[in-house]
Amino acid sequence: MVRFELTVPFGTPVFKTGALNHYATPPYSVFGCYQKIAFYASIFHMATEIFEGRFLGIDYGTKRIGVAISDENHTLAFPKEIVLNNSDTFKNFGEIIKKENIKEIVVGESVDFSGKLNVLSGRIEVFILELEEKFKLPIHKQKEFLTSVEARKAGNNKSGLSPSQAHSKVKQIKSGRIDASAAALILQRYLDKINNKPR
Repeated sequence: MVRFELTVPFGTPVFKTGALNHYATPPYSVFGCYQKIAFYASIFHMATEIFEGRFLGIDYGTKRIGVAISDENHTLAFPKEIVLNNSDTFKNFGEIIKKENIKEIVVGESVDFSGKLNVLSGRIEVFILELEEKFKLPIHKQKEFLTSVEARKAGNNKSGLSPSQAHSKVKQIKSGRIDASAAALILQRYLDKINNKPR
């Protein structure tokens, strides 16, 4: 507990505010029309947890790795880019983590139609261990079942687009942009989950 003193006009009511958990004692000295009030504040109740930085979403693939990032409020996920799965993979992730101020990572957990881990899950576990070792950041898993299918459907939905816009959509899918969209779906599901309950 931390002790504070305030000098306020005489007659100011003594109060407690639940938000800051302040407890005020009766005035212990009076100066003319002013009174000095001592009160105590429990520092660890003064604010909820403050989390600075962004979340990084990852859709792991043996050739390409889709990457997405959250907004600063941790409510929305956006496709960012594709990282090739090669000898420069972790170097590229290091640059993204530094540039985007990443504080936590969400990796898609690959499962089959029955919801069980599939053959890719073993490689993802190894990948997660390497991420943990290299970047020392909290890593969370989020099931990615059908996220690539959903992303592909969204990419194929060209209704209402001009010919040039539709052509751009096709180019994005062919260039692997679909993996970044799948990463955004994985991250968005995780953000929705944590925002619907206390962290």
